[in-house]
Amino acid sequence: MNEFATMHDFATTIPLLSGGLLGPLALFALVSSITPGPNNVMLAASGLNFGFRRTLPHLLGVCIGFSLMILLVGAGLGAVFQNAPVLYTVLKYAGAAYLLYLAWKIARAGELSEGGDRARPMTFLQAAAFQWVNPKAWVMAVGVAAAYIPANGFYANLLIGTLVCGIINLPSIGVWVMFGSSLRGLLRQPAAVRIFNGGMALLLVGSLYPIALDLAHAIAGAY
Repeated sequence: MNEFATMHDFATTIPLLSGGLLGPLALFALVSSITPGPNNVMLAASGLNFGFRRTLPHLLGVCIGFSLMILLVGAGLGAVFQNAPVLYTVLKYAGAAYLLYLAWKIARAGELSEGGDRARPMTFLQAAAFQWVNPKAWVMAVGVAAAYIPANGFYANLLIGTLVCGIINLPSIGVWVMFGSSLRGLLRQPAAVRIFNGGMALLLVGSLYPIALDLAHAIAGAY
């Protein structure tokens, strides 16, 4: 009886541990992590061009960097952008420009660069830092903090929610690396690799559609 009362008190203090809240968060984390987006497109391209082992730092950088982003956004960084929305706007368009640059790099992956050096996979720190200019990562992080973290015991719930998202995110994005690396044996011809990389680059550019739409509405509103 005392053990049941202790568990009940614990669940009351940290509501996210209850199945009614934890299940929807886990489902959100799975769906948002495994569906196409900048991270997954880049991981698939890296898996094809560099293999699973060499893409591991990129994979871990995405997962840990995104988890840290959830924690910091939930802890109050989101309030900074509410008070200074221009900072978020600058970050959003800077991120879009960087994604276009990455799309160009992906389209050229596997080609010899100047000086004779081949392209290299993204490092752990590069992948972790990339989350802060990734529009989909922002939507996911803000969504987790705003919709799935109960106010009662907020910081304890935030920490648990971050761990849940990180645990689910890792295998979800790992599927995309496996998808890309599994094609290495099939796409042996340089022309086939270029076609795949070009397709991944186009998908990455396509992921910027919401930002392009916002920009079009802003321009139209100015006139």
